[in-house]
Amino acid sequence: MSAVAIPCQSSNCPNGHPPSRLECPTCNKLGIKGSFFCGQDCFKANCEWSLWNSFTKTHKIIHDIATPRQPLLDDPNINKDGTFNPFGTFKFTGTLRPVYPLSPRRIVPDHIPRPDYAQDGIPTSENRRAGQPPKILTPEEQDKMRNVCKLAREVLDIAAAAIRPGITTDEIDAIVHEATIERGAYPSPLNYRGFPKSVCTSVNEVICHGIPDKRKLQEGDIINIDVTLYKDGYHGDLNETYPVGRVDDDSKRLMSTARKCLDEAIKLCKPGALFRDLGKTIEPIARANGCSVVRTYCGHGINDLFHCAPNVPHYAKNKAVGTMKPGMCFTIEPMINLGHWDLEHWPDDWTSVTIDGKRSAQFEETLLITETGVEVLTAGKPREDLQ
Repeated sequence: MSAVAIPCQSSNCPNGHPPSRLECPTCNKLGIKGSFFCGQDCFKANCEWSLWNSFTKTHKIIHDIATPRQPLLDDPNINKDGTFNPFGTFKFTGTLRPVYPLSPRRIVPDHIPRPDYAQDGIPTSENRRAGQPPKILTPEEQDKMRNVCKLAREVLDIAAAAIRPGITTDEIDAIVHEATIERGAYPSPLNYRGFPKSVCTSVNEVICHGIPDKRKLQEGDIINIDVTLYKDGYHGDLNETYPVGRVDDDSKRLMSTARKCLDEAIKLCKPGALFRDLGKTIEPIARANGCSVVRTYCGHGINDLFHCAPNVPHYAKNKAVGTMKPGMCFTIEPMINLGHWDLEHWPDDWTSVTIDGKRSAQFEETLLITETGVEVLTAGKPREDLQ
């Protein structure tokens, strides 16, 4: 069987990225796929200026990230199996720790259409349309949203079925990635503003944007899985929080409260409703159950752009502008904490955690405003554990 030629992977290839079969031997050994170059010159010249202000080989950086570290007897951040906590000196707010190295970036087949940020991480279309009013979708565009949202729900349900003590969030990422490409779709989070994975997995005190890694889920954890698919030029976005085995009563209360906050907010959605009024319903429900509402993140418009107008805050007395109109698509996704609403970020610049280390839960749906009310495009079956 003949080998498949892959375009030269050098970012500065002077030959126009021709089909190449010279593979990096170290990447091959580490299991990193797609590291091919058209010649020694491209391989040797593949350098960039590093964060430490010295010229380093791009592939050397990749090798260092992908290679398990050797355990040191006096380093508590490195485990005997070679996994490690990359932020050992960081003052974590809770008990959760990252477990690196991250697995290599997953491959999306060439035949699958992808959003404009897939290659360089820059959502050019979003940036160009920033500040514009919410888009009103045509009937044809609404059908595309229905289709991609239906597929996103399927993928989330497949990922949720895999939740169990002992599975890693990286393995959940692999499940989401494969289920997404099986449906001819692109996993929207992958390389969006540089995000390294195909799904967000947020465990315990992580509010949102958790990066899948090698940590194994434990009995009593809770995990939010946030799935977004891109197909036929449109995105479908949803998430849910799930128990890992048996969880304590506080976690049950937190998840049920977060789900109720979303459901009651959806009931308000119809033509003429004000976006700022959603928080008036959400925050009293959270407070009545001893919880708080995150203020830093909000719901968002979604269509051919991953994130766009309108902004949809979830707390009371917000200043959101705008009225719901038929043809608008947006998400509602209240993040509810057991403790204080404030947050901070891990040094990866993605993982958002509660300021006091207490748990957080979230549920999200993509909605379409119709002439008579609202259609939940990502709707799933009611969960018995949330009743």
